Amino acid sequence: MFERFTKDARAVVQEAVEHAGREGARSVGAEHLLLALLDREASRASFALTVLGGDEGRESVRRALEEARRRAGLSQADADALAGLGIDVTEIVARVEETHGVGAMSGGGADRRSRSGRPSFGRDAKDVLEKSLRIALARRERYIGDEHLLLALTVRPGVPAEVLADLGVTHESVTRVLGGAGEACA
Repeated sequence: MFERFTKDARAVVQEAVEHAGREGARSVGAEHLLLALLDREASRASFALTVLGGDEGRESVRRALEEARRRAGLSQADADALAGLGIDVTEIVARVEETHGVGAMSGGGADRRSRSGRPSFGRDAKDVLEKSLRIALARRERYIGDEHLLLALTVRPGVPAEVLADLGVTHESVTRVLGGAGEACA
């Protein structure tokens, strides 16, 4: 599959690995792919992100991803659902961080790394990569670009899709900005 990746898409994957490594994450997740996309310039995905959210939107996404990391990866929808059951995730995070330090729930700790010493790819990141291939095929494109990674992030449930949607970056809006077929391949 990686032979179909454009230079920009390969750079996103490499930068996602670097994000995970700097963070001390056990594995590369979908959020690392999104962070790597936010770092890109002069690519199709960066164009779409700029049109739809601008620089303020990129910073908003970064902050939202950091907050989700502090909540042990729970999306805001998950936190709201727990609040409906009387569980205050913000209070739990505050108590854990009071005892163990800021970011204690962010998933650092014992690494599960590949033989190269780098974080391995988590199930969610693998799912994004697979969805990007399906989206490219649905659009009848013979390559997988960073725009396909962005589109895949918008259709996969989870924190990245939630924070992108809050910014107005959805599968439909990205497809509209970039043009082309808009099949979701969920």
